[in-house]
Amino acid sequence: MRQYHLLIAGLLALLALTLAALTWQRGIDVAPPPALPDAPSQSPRADVEPLLPLPEIPELPADRVALGRDLFSDPIMSRDGTVACASCHVLANGGTDNRRVSSGVGGALGAMNAPTVFNAALNFVQFWDGRAASLEAQIDGPVQNPVEMATTWPEVLARLGENAGYAARFRAAYPDGLTAENVRNALASFERTLITPNAPFDRYLKGDRKALTEAQVEGYRRFKQYGCSSCHQGANVGGNLFQRFGVMEDYFADTGGANLKSNLGRFNVTGQAIDRHVFKVPSLRNVAVTAPYFHDGSVETLDEAVSIMGRVQLGQKLSDEDVSLIVGFLHTLTGTYLGDSFE
Repeated sequence: MRQYHLLIAGLLALLALTLAALTWQRGIDVAPPPALPDAPSQSPRADVEPLLPLPEIPELPADRVALGRDLFSDPIMSRDGTVACASCHVLANGGTDNRRVSSGVGGALGAMNAPTVFNAALNFVQFWDGRAASLEAQIDGPVQNPVEMATTWPEVLARLGENAGYAARFRAAYPDGLTAENVRNALASFERTLITPNAPFDRYLKGDRKALTEAQVEGYRRFKQYGCSSCHQGANVGGNLFQRFGVMEDYFADTGGANLKSNLGRFNVTGQAIDRHVFKVPSLRNVAVTAPYFHDGSVETLDEAVSIMGRVQLGQKLSDEDVSLIVGFLHTLTGTYLGDSFE
């Protein structure tokens, strides 16, 4: 009987991975896979768990990382010298500004909620609609966006070139000195170090049975049982596939704005009807400290976000107990930065 249960669990896991792969490739609207039964083992194993511990912080050229760190916090790259990357991605706040949408040059408001910059290096694409294939490509967006930094690369390079400190540091760090490509690389190098290790859940996965409470372990069990891990999986607990927002229920029919550009998701990139309302699945790392939630920042609390996701993505009306336990588990995904926890 035990072998039979293992076989069934394995077949369902394979089905879940196949459906996730289809979604990743095309943003296909598919129903969530069946809930995976708990495998009859005594403890989580890395080879069967849908979630994985975060990788180690990579070792990258220290001079380039330091350059990127300083540029990240310096408003010198914006048109009027008032907006830095750190204006919207506040490292002390879990890598977000905790606002529904961020403001840029002149107080202009964006249309999308700023996602956390922490662990963004683990995302398979960048931006909610996945229009940037790498961290380097993503940097072009805020620099040139009229409601963010509102500038151009020639202007940025001229301003940095006039700064003796930056000019000298780029000459020392890169054979060809100050170029747009090297500015992108410096910023991306710093961002690749923004991994948040030592979350209680990571310690649990690595064998520390006392890292989670019984309630948090039960929250994780329900997270898997209801199918949350069919989209939120891997080391980043998401960020590695596309999915339609509203698989089981039309979210936008209830909330309005179905045809707003900011709600169209991948459709804005591909122009294909199948990609309407399809977004990159966000990472749930540090999610307890990155409110408000969803691509439009419309939901203030994690409890409400979990309840909505259960209904519109999984077709499940989660009980108050379900929500409380799952939220308790999500709190265990909060890691540390420079040795300090965000909570």
